[in-house]
Amino acid sequence: MTPADTAFRDWTAHSLTQVEAALSEWVPLSAPAGLGEAMRYAVLDGGKRLRPLLTLAAARAVAGAAELPAALRSACAVELIHAYSLVHDDMPCMDNDVLRRGKPTVHVAYGEAMALLAGDALQALAFELLTPEDGSVPPTVQAHLCAALARAAGHHGMAGGQAIDLAHVGRAMTEAALRDMHRRKTGAMLEVSVHMGALSAGADGPTLASLQRYAQAIGLAFQVVDDILDVTADSATLGKTAGKDQANDKPTFVSLLGLTGAQAQAQTLLQDALAALDAADLSDDGALRALAHSVVQRDR
Repeated sequence: MTPADTAFRDWTAHSLTQVEAALSEWVPLSAPAGLGEAMRYAVLDGGKRLRPLLTLAAARAVAGAAELPAALRSACAVELIHAYSLVHDDMPCMDNDVLRRGKPTVHVAYGEAMALLAGDALQALAFELLTPEDGSVPPTVQAHLCAALARAAGHHGMAGGQAIDLAHVGRAMTEAALRDMHRRKTGAMLEVSVHMGALSAGADGPTLASLQRYAQAIGLAFQVVDDILDVTADSATLGKTAGKDQANDKPTFVSLLGLTGAQAQAQTLLQDALAALDAADLSDDGALRALAHSVVQRDR
C-alpha cells in the first residue's frame, strides 16, 4: 500500500465516522408513530456513502484539511436525498424491489404507506439540515446549497431522469438519450455532491467549473459500471437484485455498447475526470482522485 493509499484510507475512515455520527444524531428516532424508525432503517448502517464522501473530498480539495460545518451538513443532506430516492424507487409502483443494501427494502419491512412517508420525511430533513439557525452556515451559503440540491433532486435532475427511465422500459434508446437520462437520474446527485462541497469551502467560478467537469464524468461512469455489474455480479455481492435491468427490458450501456464497449467507456470517463482535476487549482485533490478510481473499479 502506497502512502497515498494509506492517506486515503485514513481520510475515508475519519470522514465516514463523522457522517455516520451526524446522521445518527440528525435522523430522529422520535418522529411519531414509528416514522423515525423507518427513516433510520432507510439511512443508517448501509450503503457506500459515495455522495457524502464526494462532498467532503471536494471541500478538502478547495480548503485543505479544515472541517467546515456547511460541508458536513451538505454531505448528510445529499445522503438523505439519496436514501429517500431509493426508498421510493424500490416501491411496487416503481421498480418493485425487495432487497437494498443487503436487507429487505423499506416497504417490505414497514409497509408501503410508511415507506412513502419515510421518503417524504427524509427529503424534507435534507433541507432542514442545510438551514441551521445556530449561525454555523451563513444565510447566503444556505440559499446556494438549497437551490443546488433542489435542482439536482427535482425535474431537472434525479426525478426527471427517473421519469425518462420509466417511460422507456421495453423501448429502444440511442446512446445520447441514455446518457441524458443517466446524467439526470444518477449523475445530477453525484455532481451536486461535489458542487455543494466546493460551495461550502468558498470555491471560485473556475474551480467550480473544473469540479463540475470532474463530477459529470464520474457521475456517468458510476452508471456505466452499475450497468456492467448488473450483468457480471450476483445479488449477494451487490446487496441488491442482480440482473434486474435485463429482466425488466431496460436500456443500459451494456445493451447498447456490449460488455467490452461499456468497460472501455468507463475507463474513458475515468480519464476525463482525472483530466478535469489536472486543470483545476486545488489545495488537495487526492481524495477526489481516489474516489474516481473507486467508482470505476468497484465490485458492488
